[in-house]
Amino acid sequence: MKVLNLYACLGGNRYKWDEVAEEANIEIEVTAVELDPELARLYQERFHNDTVIVSDAHQYLLDHYKEFDFIWSSPPCPTHSRMRKTNTGEGERKSAASYPDMKLYQEIIFLQNFFSGKYVVENVIPYYKPLIEAQERGRHLYWCNFLLPSDLNDRRAKNFIHSTYKKLYDFHEIDLTNYKGKQRKDKIARNLVDYEAGRTIFETALGIIRKKDVRQKSIFDEL
Repeated sequence: MKVLNLYACLGGNRYKWDEVAEEANIEIEVTAVELDPELARLYQERFHNDTVIVSDAHQYLLDHYKEFDFIWSSPPCPTHSRMRKTNTGEGERKSAASYPDMKLYQEIIFLQNFFSGKYVVENVIPYYKPLIEAQERGRHLYWCNFLLPSDLNDRRAKNFIHSTYKKLYDFHEIDLTNYKGKQRKDKIARNLVDYEAGRTIFETALGIIRKKDVRQKSIFDEL
């Protein structure tokens, strides 16, 4: 099974996928795309067997979507976040008003219409009414072509940690002490999908794919 992990960061969503695959007795080949070369380096250290590509995930999806069975995309969320509107204005810590990055909706529409496998597009709950209906779970919205469980086992949703990045390291089981890039470490840690939610969603998608395969085999067996 070929899996594409876009905007991979440190693979918060991907962390437990190998356990799921092992329990299901299948092999997965994961390709991760991350634009920040430092994060890509740390991702590769964390997931040695994945193919890691330093590239624009948005363009990579367009060029390679046919090569995969399952796609997860987590486009950047800052321009959609409710904090973006809260922090807009004047003053030392205020930011200028800006357009929301519509690549999020481009990818949703693209996957809905052109991708034949299972997909997930994840983002925060925005400051506006979502332009495309999504499944809301905890602090996140998920656009996907299968029904998610009502409970994703998302620990952040139940007990979100407003703390320093060092405490978030323990929460996500990551280590950013050797990160030499330009992004804030606490921001990187806070943006990671909880790995229990990533596991639950992957299990759900995989279950649907496997049921489809079993149904097809049973039809051929009857013939």
